[in-house]
Amino acid sequence: MDEVIICEKPRSSEKIARALFPNAKKKKYKKIYYWVHQEEDKKTIIIPAAGHLYTLKPKNPNEELFFDLEWAPVPEVDKKKRYIQDYIDAIDGLAKNADKYLHACDYDIEGTLIGYNVLKHICGEEALQKTLRMKFSTLTRDDIIKAYKNPIELDYGQVDSGIARHVLDFIFGVNISRSLMKSVKESTNRFIKLSAGRVQTPALSILVDREKAIRKFKPEPYWIIKAILENDIIALNQRGKIFQKNKVKSVLGTCKGKDAIIEEVKINRITRMPPAPFNLGGLQAEAYKVFGLSPKKTQSIAQNLYIEGYISYPRTSSQKLPKTIDYEKIFKGLSKDPRFKEKITNLKKPLKPHEGKKEDEAHPAIHPTGLLPEKLGKYEKKVYELIVYRFISVFGEKALIESMNTKLDIGGEIFKFSRKRVVKMGWMEQYPYQKIEDEKFPEFEEGEKIPVKEVKAEERETKPPSRYNEASLIKEMEKRGLGTKSTRADIISILYDRKYIEGKKIQVTPLGENIINTLKRYCEKITSEELTRQFEEELKKIMKGKTSKDKIIKKAKEEIISIIEEIEKNKEEIGKHLYKAYQKGRIIGECPECKGNLLLKYSDKTKSSFVGCSRFPECKIVYPLPKGARILKSKCEKCGLPLISYGKPRQRACLDPNCGKEKKDKIEVVGKCPRCGNDLVKRSGRYGEFIGCKGFPKCRFTASVEEVKEKG
Repeated sequence: MDEVIICEKPRSSEKIARALFPNAKKKKYKKIYYWVHQEEDKKTIIIPAAGHLYTLKPKNPNEELFFDLEWAPVPEVDKKKRYIQDYIDAIDGLAKNADKYLHACDYDIEGTLIGYNVLKHICGEEALQKTLRMKFSTLTRDDIIKAYKNPIELDYGQVDSGIARHVLDFIFGVNISRSLMKSVKESTNRFIKLSAGRVQTPALSILVDREKAIRKFKPEPYWIIKAILENDIIALNQRGKIFQKNKVKSVLGTCKGKDAIIEEVKINRITRMPPAPFNLGGLQAEAYKVFGLSPKKTQSIAQNLYIEGYISYPRTSSQKLPKTIDYEKIFKGLSKDPRFKEKITNLKKPLKPHEGKKEDEAHPAIHPTGLLPEKLGKYEKKVYELIVYRFISVFGEKALIESMNTKLDIGGEIFKFSRKRVVKMGWMEQYPYQKIEDEKFPEFEEGEKIPVKEVKAEERETKPPSRYNEASLIKEMEKRGLGTKSTRADIISILYDRKYIEGKKIQVTPLGENIINTLKRYCEKITSEELTRQFEEELKKIMKGKTSKDKIIKKAKEEIISIIEEIEKNKEEIGKHLYKAYQKGRIIGECPECKGNLLLKYSDKTKSSFVGCSRFPECKIVYPLPKGARILKSKCEKCGLPLISYGKPRQRACLDPNCGKEKKDKIEVVGKCPRCGNDLVKRSGRYGEFIGCKGFPKCRFTASVEEVKEKG
């Protein structure tokens, strides 16, 4: 009997092989490693994919709209990923005609679809009839063995939901992007690269709305009145923000020269419950807050920690830790590290986690497995420790905070101040990232008179809405039902790559804002988060068997046709506005040679970005850009051109790579070449000065200086 186990990636296939069959032999098929375990009458092959081996493409690339799609090998669509063909060849050569198949990719929609496509398109439809599913949340030996011994049926709800999501993303993104680019081409005879997406465009629209609210905001002055008491205690006037200056003068006058009388002293105890365990969104938000890590970076690190067997599956929405997780065993493993042992020793039994409300049918909340890492990179170590300390603190006791709220009267005006201190640390002892409030309480009694050092007014301004950062935008997208836990970080990354947004505190570029303005004006449906949210709900229904993928795909096609009809109806205006937005969005400064605009450009030939003058070909000034460079708003002190940020670690430099270097004398143009029409310039040679064509070596016209003077 032959058995084949299909894994998602090489590292996970190695973990699964070592856990199930410690004596399995590592072999190589062309360039791909796989594992074989041979018993008397049974051979098991454990073989990896490399993520998605198949992707969607249109059956007929000449069709007006790409609705008729097929799954094709990734290298057929993306030539840069030729290495994936090696995995396809290995599975094709080793995994066909087995008696039994085990689908052992990650247990989520994407993982299920990866394995399904491998089985269907490489091993054949009949392989699916002989397939069972391994379900695990950690890549630990015990969990892998348990999943192998207790396989379940393949979840076709997950399969269909995954297929539908890929189809929807393709037909929305590709068809609408092509329609927008076509409108530009037909109205301006120019080609520009634009992209719109089912989730990407509504997410950008949220950011544009915030940008407009910030710009529209008009700061208003107000005053806060403070009383400075002994021991530098600051009490605030209960009126809060005062917007009338005469009222400020009145309050200051009333308080002048008066003592403070303590009217009320209230001491309360506040219970702070332990935090909930991390789900992916919670981990991303906390890692951004504590370490400044981008959500995409955190997600990538967490995935690596999972593959190495150090934490559970990270792409989860759950804030719950089921009883099936062996807490004692995990703590025993973690206690081998003295730092963790110190925190674990203080936990009181019986161990009971404090859980959040959110659930995930596929996986529990993120937790350590108890296996201690041998060697981690700087940020991997930070994220791992964050997950461990959070997990330990979930089992901690309630914390007790004591608060003192004091009310005092100064000349009839009421002032208040408060203090907080920790009475019982509880779970905060286990979680070193929590801010500890420990203020000293002054010993005041009701009716007591306190000298007032000063009563003063501080002028301030109302502030506009704050900009989103990546973590707060993910939270907002989750709240509005845009994207999934696994895709939100990637969507934000795409917006950065497209140059629609920039900065840690996310600011929309003129290009991003103008594109949304144009789309909202002429075809608002593209920017509609309501439409996107509805389809997200439909995709969930597919997974639960409440609707079919074909029905949802049909509905999506109808919506796309409606959107494209709107674009077609207004293509002249849309094309012109989008091109104008694109041009405006690419301006990064003024050309130092001709005072034209310096534009950010992209070369299809070299597949690289550069900066060039808008007056090309008359002005040929060009500045190459290093790979991954970002153009900053700050200017070079020497020449006034923008600075760029590039490399790892990030470095700053002037846009002009020759800035600061000794410049050659400016070339003197003396006329036009009679052969090719290019500039004639004065040159220096072995025998003195002469006149030569600027088009050298293609054009080799030369003449003496005297000859040119004679002939004019």
